[in-house]
Amino acid sequence: MIARQVSMVLKADCTAQITRTIKNEFIPLLRKQKGFKDETTFVVPDGTEAIGITLWDHKENAAAYYRTTYLQVLELLARVVEGTTEVKTLEVSNSTHHKIAARAAAAF
Repeated sequence: MIARQVSMVLKADCTAQITRTIKNEFIPLLRKQKGFKDETTFVVPDGTEAIGITLWDHKENAAAYYRTTYLQVLELLARVVEGTTEVKTLEVSNSTHHKIAARAAAAF
């Protein structure tokens, strides 16, 4: 399983707006993507920064999303984000929700 972490600096007083944008516009786009599994967004208490983490079944599907749909997502986020987003791709090693450690241990 692959995770994509997007870090962003938020414009002032945009916590409610980013929450609505992600719920009403971003997540529906993600659900249409092949291999999409989950999305979680974190906002710091003062509302100045946010981190979004998406989970994907395979690296190829995450990469395809990045090449085809991520530009559309950046347009949605431009209303609430200052500057550019920082994106990292990570391999998921543990997840209680997705029972990843249990599957990995069973493979050995």
